[in-house]
Amino acid sequence: MRILAHMAESRRLTSFSHGAGCGCKLGPSDLEKVLGTLSLPGVAEDVLVAADTGDDAAVVRLPDGSALVATLDFFTPIVDDPYDWGRIAATNALSDIYAMGARPLLALNIVAWPVDDLPLEMLGQVLQGGIDVASKAGARVLGGHSITDPEPKYGMVALGLADPARIVRNSTAVPGARLFLTKPIGLGIVSTALKRGVAAPGLVERAVDVMTTLNDAASEAMVAAGAQAATDVTGFGLLGHLHRMLVASNASATIDAAAVQVLPGVLDLARRDVVAGGTRRNHAFVRPHMEWGELTEPEQIVLADAQTSGGLLIAATDGERLAGELEARRVDHAEIGSVGDGPAGWIRVTGRL
Repeated sequence: MRILAHMAESRRLTSFSHGAGCGCKLGPSDLEKVLGTLSLPGVAEDVLVAADTGDDAAVVRLPDGSALVATLDFFTPIVDDPYDWGRIAATNALSDIYAMGARPLLALNIVAWPVDDLPLEMLGQVLQGGIDVASKAGARVLGGHSITDPEPKYGMVALGLADPARIVRNSTAVPGARLFLTKPIGLGIVSTALKRGVAAPGLVERAVDVMTTLNDAASEAMVAAGAQAATDVTGFGLLGHLHRMLVASNASATIDAAAVQVLPGVLDLARRDVVAGGTRRNHAFVRPHMEWGELTEPEQIVLADAQTSGGLLIAATDGERLAGELEARRVDHAEIGSVGDGPAGWIRVTGRL
């Protein structure tokens, strides 16, 4: 038994994962295909945000007039440190609450664990990471559900509260709004490099810092600035989530690639084909809706990279006010483009990474 435990502990946590983090999600094309087979019931009057716009969370009006925001997210190991994985997964799950302009209230754990291959003490470290992040966000972890599974998975159901009049949707971007992104991209490529054993330690540390940074201050800033629309950038990549926002809003957009913040070394990794399958699926999905300009394929791949616990993509007509609110809260951000009135979902890219 001691030999078995030693063998389990000596294996890298990411070696149990078929795909890193949000890169293991169903691709946007596959998801659309599945959802297209469903016959959904009508939406009640108290439902403020449902599945029809592909938003980040569901929202219902409670009897007291407040809004309950509900979401869930879980994924396979994205780093080898179990505590960091727990922190990243919790930060990612809570991000959907922040993307709606809400504040987290409570969370429930979702766990799948290979009990015969990995120590339960390691699972305890994962759960502690999630609890610590939720506590920092002001949410309580009040239980959850676990199953045995050859592939470890962890995440959370997250519930939050908001003022119904201040809910920020992904379907309300308007022509003339300016687009802001609050975290650098390239997280999926970094996690793929880690899984393949080719990631520089400093780059992994930087990526973990980004993935464990809550979007709370960014959310507060966009609500204070009266932003028109927002979504968080996760498994469908920057371009995939922007495309979904634009389709739901019946709008188009122009992106300045030079303005998009990218983690150092990521473009070089993309040139070396250190790219997850989820990112490839994202790229194929957005390609028919793109005007790439002068971008090379590696640059296109970076813009489509499947993120985990990425930043908020915010559309605001008063860009100066939003920038001021973000700066006042010391939120790293970049203005990356604007919304237009062209064909719904169309994205034009200018500049180079």
